[in-house]
Amino acid sequence: MGCCITVPHQTVAIVEQCGAYKRMASPGLNFLNCICGEAERGVVSLRVQQLDVRCETKTLDNVFVIMVCSVQFQVMQDRIYDAFYRLTNPHQQIKAYVFDVVRAAVPKMKLDDVFEQKDEIATHVKEQLSKAMAEFGFEIIQTLVTDVDPNEKVKAAMNEINAAQRNKAAAQDRAEADKILKIKVAEGDCESKFLAGVGIARQRKAIIDGLRESICDFSHVMPGASSTDIMDLVLVTQYFDTIKDVGHHSQHTTLFLPHSPGAVKDVAEEIRTAFGGQDTMKNAKFDHGSMQGHSYNPVSTTPALANKDYVSPFKPPTASSPLVPQNSSSSSSSHPDLLELS
Repeated sequence: MGCCITVPHQTVAIVEQCGAYKRMASPGLNFLNCICGEAERGVVSLRVQQLDVRCETKTLDNVFVIMVCSVQFQVMQDRIYDAFYRLTNPHQQIKAYVFDVVRAAVPKMKLDDVFEQKDEIATHVKEQLSKAMAEFGFEIIQTLVTDVDPNEKVKAAMNEINAAQRNKAAAQDRAEADKILKIKVAEGDCESKFLAGVGIARQRKAIIDGLRESICDFSHVMPGASSTDIMDLVLVTQYFDTIKDVGHHSQHTTLFLPHSPGAVKDVAEEIRTAFGGQDTMKNAKFDHGSMQGHSYNPVSTTPALANKDYVSPFKPPTASSPLVPQNSSSSSSSHPDLLELS
């Protein structure tokens, strides 16, 4: 049974005779000359092998990383003798070369550059290994850097930096969106106020036109009335309309207003003085010679109306006037000039 051996495919058996190299046994059934001292010394695989090497090193920015390099190699068919006899442990020899190349290249790079240039590191390792291992009958097929693993704290810090940058970009986007929203709101508010101003201007113009027509119609009906008396009547009408609106408002409870006829007259005079004081003063500067033969009527400053029987609507009423309160409540008994709206 010891005089024949079976060699697997893609494998070469080393046959020695009395301890000295004799020949190589090819795959298949091989017979040994046991009488002459031939024996199988070992086998050499011709298949591609892979060796994973974990190497710890330091980068240029003083960060320790663990790099995993995968070396794929194969024994050259014409250098089987060297591959079997010249190296005692080929795997250990390959690891030593990988450590030497990686620890010489990585310390020249920063951590970010190590991640970006790992293909260049793998190429450099392959070049150095090919030169060194070809002498011993090994061909380096490929070298890959499969993992770059820094310390856990360093990875957490890198993740925080990335998260901060993304939060910054998100904050800028939110601020830009808020800016656009505020600009649009301001533009809408500006347009709304502009349109509201246009509406108020048109409303006032319509009021002025209506007052003008009312004055003209009133002058035609009562030729003896002056423009001042007509405006007083309009003011009194608006005054009572305002009181009615305040009384109908649901949010008010009680409101005290001066409501004596004299107070109404004072309100009319104050409004007229505020809006037309300068015009009144100009109209008051008339020639005293033109007043000869005319009696002065305090109701109207127009000389032409001094001798006519015209009674101003603002003449203080008598005691029987309906504007004077007859039976006042306890809250208004001490103040007969106050009107209570509930």
